[in-house]
Amino acid sequence: MHYSREHFILNKYFPLHTLYPMIRTILFKAVLTITAVVSVAVNGYAQAAKAEAAIQGIMEQMDVVGLGVAVVKKDAIVYTNSFGLKDIESNTPLTNNDIFRIASISKSFSATSVMQLVEAGKLSLKDDISNLVGFEVRNPKYPEKVITLKMVLSHTSSINDSQGYFTLDAINPAKNPDWKKCYNDYEPGNGYEYCNLNFNMVGTIIEKKSGERFDQYVKNHILSPLNLYGGYCVDSLDAELFTTLYAYDAGSDSFSPSPSAYAPRREEIRNYVMGYSTPIFSPTGGMKISAQDLAKYMAMHMNNGKYKGTRILSKKSAKKMQAKVAENGYGLALTTVDDLIPGKTLKGHTGTAYGLYSAMFFHPKEKFGIVVITNGCNAPESDEINKVITATVNSLYTNLIKE
Repeated sequence: MHYSREHFILNKYFPLHTLYPMIRTILFKAVLTITAVVSVAVNGYAQAAKAEAAIQGIMEQMDVVGLGVAVVKKDAIVYTNSFGLKDIESNTPLTNNDIFRIASISKSFSATSVMQLVEAGKLSLKDDISNLVGFEVRNPKYPEKVITLKMVLSHTSSINDSQGYFTLDAINPAKNPDWKKCYNDYEPGNGYEYCNLNFNMVGTIIEKKSGERFDQYVKNHILSPLNLYGGYCVDSLDAELFTTLYAYDAGSDSFSPSPSAYAPRREEIRNYVMGYSTPIFSPTGGMKISAQDLAKYMAMHMNNGKYKGTRILSKKSAKKMQAKVAENGYGLALTTVDDLIPGKTLKGHTGTAYGLYSAMFFHPKEKFGIVVITNGCNAPESDEINKVITATVNSLYTNLIKE
């Protein structure tokens, strides 16, 4: 019998009587590893199946048109899925790549932009908003009290939306004779009222201090660095990806599409005035993005300004956005809630507009987060956190996150 040189070397250093037990041990460990991997995969599949069955039940009960979801653990999306329809009229299924106008979660993109400019030394949260927007912003009942950028970002400015918020003319004394109605009775900094006008002013400030049009600033400094597809300018996006939003009418028990959610406003953009026309893009609610990409953005905030090795915000700034400012837990375009998932204190934001309901919430310490977006359901408009959102978030938490 012929033996190779390799056989002699192997037998010299690894005699056969010792080699066989080694092989058995290696094979045994390999089998255990494979078994563990298969077990994890099977368990993961079973958990996902439970979550999906629960979600289907929620959709049937509350007549949900479509639903996009994503779950994040630490620095990765561990689950994403789409249910129902993107468009009723064409019976088009919703997919993970489809994008929604996410409404007020958009405010956090504006606040993130502000914090980047604060880090760059171009802004301070203590700045007088009057100096930043270029006209006097003062509550006439407290004319000596400075309304700061921080107050505006936290809805503690005493400003309200009673005169509208689609243009800065609403609060500009030179443009609106009823500008005083834009202010509440309480002293700035000592009360809270959610106000969209606050963030449309913030958008103009971003333009003035960065020199970039608002939508382009967000794209260049948040979306592109994180490799996310989305934006505020309708014409910069693929219209084929837009998910139709449906307003529900309880009287007729029917859904009506809301095409104005994606109005391009081309004429207004052609006549754009930097630092004043910004509400055209709705810094307060105009972001269009998919559930899975919104989850990546959420992970950045959950991990204090960093996602997949890319840092767009300092840890200090990220924590400042999450910290409570108002008595109800609202910070700088991120709020604190303890009644969404029982026993868990979460940070994030919701959105409601055109029949859409959206939610983005994460646990900073346990490092998990959930995004849920529906383009239409029969849940009442008055719900602070929509019932579909609440039920879906809890189902995803129970089946995919809870140990």
